[in-house]
Amino acid sequence: MIIGYARVSKNDQHLDRQIDRLKKEGCERIYQEKVSGAGKIRPELDRMLDALREGDTVIVCELTRLGRSVKELFMLAERIGATGADLRSIKEPWLDTTTPQGKLLFAVFSGVSQFERDIIRERTLEGLESARARGRKGGRPKADAGRIELAMKLYDSRACPVSDILKASGISKATLYAYLKDRESTEKGT
Repeated sequence: MIIGYARVSKNDQHLDRQIDRLKKEGCERIYQEKVSGAGKIRPELDRMLDALREGDTVIVCELTRLGRSVKELFMLAERIGATGADLRSIKEPWLDTTTPQGKLLFAVFSGVSQFERDIIRERTLEGLESARARGRKGGRPKADAGRIELAMKLYDSRACPVSDILKASGISKATLYAYLKDRESTEKGT
């Protein structure tokens, strides 16, 4: 089945141009929505991805309708490919996984994208190592010992609810429970 996906960012924009182009390409079903590409919630895109079957072809007028970042586009293209479906962009003819050349170009671009992620990771690790060599440590600073002690005493007294303990001590719920868990495992000797 040839499936189209059309999206505009705002309610006052129109999908007509995209729908006309997708129909011209032979789309039998067109998923359409009016939501920002920056948002994580795109129900029609999710419905389309869930409905894909092996042999289907997804057509978009241009890649920006599918995703806003290279990373997001590659993730979506890989998800489409994992179902056995293909992806084609009208505006970017190099992206056509129905052809051997399109698959090759997508593989090259995917490789470049992975290379970029690996380089960023490598630089991050080098930066952390350099910072440690200078005596700096990453992560969140430890909570104030006095605040932790107050929170633990209040918790052990069972005199007030956790919400009041958090307000009085100024620590977060996650911090309180992390210290309680740590104390419990220390008492058990594990």
